[in-house]
Amino acid sequence: MRRRRLAPLLAVSVTATLAPALATSTATAAAAATPSAASSSAATSALNRYVKQKPRWKRCEASSPAEFECATIKVPLDYRVPGGKRIGLAISRIKSTSPDRRRGVLFSNPGGPGGQGLYMPLEMQERLPLAAQQKYDLIGFDPRGVGQSSPVSCNLEPEEENWLRPYKEETFDKDVAWARDVANKCKEKAGDTLPHITTRNTARDMDLLRAILGERKISYVGYSYGTYLGAVYTQLFPGRADRFVLDSAVDPARAWRGMIQWWAEGAEPAFDRWTEWAAERSEKYGLGDTPKQVDRAFWDLVAQADEKPIEVEGRPTTGDDIRSGMRGAVFSPQYATEGVVELKKAAAGEPASANKITAFAGSRGAGTAGAVNAAEVPSDNMTASFWAVVCGDNSAAWSRDPESYRQDAIEDKGRYPLYGDFASSIKPCAFWDKSMEPATKVNNKVGSLVVQNEWDSQTPLPSGQALHADLKGSKMVTVLGGEGHGVYPNGNACTDGTVTDYLLTGKLPARDVTCQATADSNAEARKNQKRDVLPGSPLPQRAPDRF
Repeated sequence: MRRRRLAPLLAVSVTATLAPALATSTATAAAAATPSAASSSAATSALNRYVKQKPRWKRCEASSPAEFECATIKVPLDYRVPGGKRIGLAISRIKSTSPDRRRGVLFSNPGGPGGQGLYMPLEMQERLPLAAQQKYDLIGFDPRGVGQSSPVSCNLEPEEENWLRPYKEETFDKDVAWARDVANKCKEKAGDTLPHITTRNTARDMDLLRAILGERKISYVGYSYGTYLGAVYTQLFPGRADRFVLDSAVDPARAWRGMIQWWAEGAEPAFDRWTEWAAERSEKYGLGDTPKQVDRAFWDLVAQADEKPIEVEGRPTTGDDIRSGMRGAVFSPQYATEGVVELKKAAAGEPASANKITAFAGSRGAGTAGAVNAAEVPSDNMTASFWAVVCGDNSAAWSRDPESYRQDAIEDKGRYPLYGDFASSIKPCAFWDKSMEPATKVNNKVGSLVVQNEWDSQTPLPSGQALHADLKGSKMVTVLGGEGHGVYPNGNACTDGTVTDYLLTGKLPARDVTCQATADSNAEARKNQKRDVLPGSPLPQRAPDRF
């Protein structure tokens, strides 16, 4: 009954919820201050037709639980022209287990960009406490261009998806050619679509879905890239945001080149922490009695692998592989130490555990699809949609001069020797078309909860602090000693209790909260950092080169 009463009102008022964003995008693209009255009226009429959609819910798969339902809705490819081309958006839900206690809908996003979110309700059902499942319908969706939502492709070969490339003078020209080729292939294959696969448009899709579902507001849990998507939603639709949890946060001001570079900046203090940890345990691991000796043992290993790759069970590992793998490994000192010990054994020709050096073997970042119904999803979909967002959200962040990337890579390898050149060298965005809209400046007072581990390999602590500062109505939960990417839930009573209380009551803590990590909560959080695992999602989608 509640939805039937709300639907007519929402159909009339959808322009009020979407029009501010429409006006902004129209003015930007057309270089006009406001759209004409005629175009505004046409847009209103077209959007109202979208809101009247009635999703045809059905069981997602024969093997999935009966309560897990899927549907497809239509959204405008270009919100400036809502009467134009439409694309499909795959959505899912698990309804509240207690309708009399239901508050509304809880959207979620697992990260990416390019991560599928359709199956998130299953994961949320497994991990959320029963009281939260009673409060909300759990809503999932594949963002536009991703998975089952009109998936995009650039027709990339697997090697072309390997994008985090170390700087070398002798290969830089080839890397420039690779970046240009990827951009050209994307434009040739999907040039009419890719400019519209952006975070702002995904946020608009979320608000359109909110209206279709008959809801005045949405609550939300977003991980990694999902924190940026959530923050953009609060900026475009502040009156539609209810309870927002932003876990492992992106700094909006550094989207996206600066966020990739932060991988290198954040790795250095973590590396120093590792050398101290290993030195304190020199009797057990034998890497050195002082941090300086541990540091030297590592770089000697890199130099040896540069001269001749280290083989473990027939798999060669180069010095660049070791540097790249160590970036993620050092956020768990024990994991990094055990890996380096095994690499040293292999380098000496001794038997070594391949399982403990997985992160170092060929870890330079080829994208992985891991898609459900893979036959329907292009193999390069995650990478194609990644570039669409990373390049298209903010083209101004990317220089058009290849030589500037050479200089940055050289300088940043000096500043951040572990990963600086990987992060700063040439990327396809150098050859991408100009963004259709300016980057979103996040600066609002919407209430939200930012959650962050102290030691996070993908979104370092300063990144979460920056988002907290931009969201002036937010409070922040910091997990001191917390390792891994993706915090909630992890079995830590302090962090889980704070987030769950907020989802259940809507009441933010009176002040920022500091929690202490435990061995168990770190072990749980680190599961989200494993290669090919996306935080909050059962799908094997994440490579260590995504947010």
